[in-house]
Amino acid sequence: MENEEEVVIKAENVYKNFILPHERTGSVKGVFTSMFSKATKKKEIQHALKDISLEIKKGEFFGIVGRNGSGKSTLLKILANIYQPTKGQITTKGKLVPFIELGVGFNPELSGRDNIYLNGAVLGFSKKEVAAMYDDIVSFAELERFMDQKLKNYSSGMQVRLAFSMAIKAEADILLVDEVLAVGDTAFQQKSLKYFYTLKRNKKTVVFVSHDMESIEQFCDRAVMIDKSRIIFSGTAREAANKYRQLFSDEAKAKKDDQTEEHKRWGDQKAHFSNFELKQTDETIIIKTTIDFEGSLNNVVCGFSILGNAQRIVGTNTYLEGVNLQDYVKNKKQISIQWLIPNIFADGEYTISLGINTPSLGLTHDWIEDALGFDVLKNTTTGHVVEPKVEIKVEGA
Repeated sequence: MENEEEVVIKAENVYKNFILPHERTGSVKGVFTSMFSKATKKKEIQHALKDISLEIKKGEFFGIVGRNGSGKSTLLKILANIYQPTKGQITTKGKLVPFIELGVGFNPELSGRDNIYLNGAVLGFSKKEVAAMYDDIVSFAELERFMDQKLKNYSSGMQVRLAFSMAIKAEADILLVDEVLAVGDTAFQQKSLKYFYTLKRNKKTVVFVSHDMESIEQFCDRAVMIDKSRIIFSGTAREAANKYRQLFSDEAKAKKDDQTEEHKRWGDQKAHFSNFELKQTDETIIIKTTIDFEGSLNNVVCGFSILGNAQRIVGTNTYLEGVNLQDYVKNKKQISIQWLIPNIFADGEYTISLGINTPSLGLTHDWIEDALGFDVLKNTTTGHVVEPKVEIKVEGA
């Protein structure tokens, strides 16, 4: 029996520095003279990672969160052996495949078909193996009509779909994922989500970097948060997601007059909830929200999370549900969103947190912790977290 507690990735006191030169040469002569100049050249050392230590166990879906420039992608590239640490040690066990820079190794002058065979060789497949999976790759990418066109004539979205479809065929013990769920259009994103659900069900070891806290909570078992090149928090995925959201609380404090004492609330308020209410029936929990926009925003996502007994029971957002808010936000200062959730909850007290963000930019616009609440009291109970209506039929022999 395999040891599920086996540590497959271990980082010990890892540092990574980059040297940033600041000397300019404005001519060919300057290039040559600077080579032999004894003058001290101006250089800046960027400390991308400082004293990073962590352990990831076999079968874990492990999240890394942090704002832009915090060092999380650098850490992922060190784990992938793309960068070498300046100091410290990385140990990995098993075959590792990075979903970091999709399409690396593609040749724009070759056709889509030729690039599949080329990339297959890069991923370690034989020509025969690529031929056997070719139809599945093309079908998943939804590019059947374009395989004989040169890659340079593909749109960026088409190239990403082809690269992602190739990458998921790589047989690996460990997957390193950097914002891959944001690739392609909405329909392709939904297909990608299903693939990641399969990874989770099959207990694959996945290291997942994302700005989308709903996805972090949805998939990850544990997570760390990196800020200013250091790990400042390690815990459950939900705890890390909330710590990340609170990074933007300084901006929220400036708007303290607009906040109520009943709720913990933070965000830049460029989009915010001007109204939220709950209606409860025996069959349905209905969340009604009104969102005001202070200016033009792109790729906005709105969602909710329901907690009971100190654990996340259910949650989703417009992105996960395949709804593009951009179609509604255009030229409007206000929109309304209504969520209808089947009331299959067991007896207990529940709270609802609401959020609006732009995951692609790592921005939280409005997050309201425990914005709403409801109680459930039923005549019969099974003692489980949720209690869907179950029909039973028994017939004698």
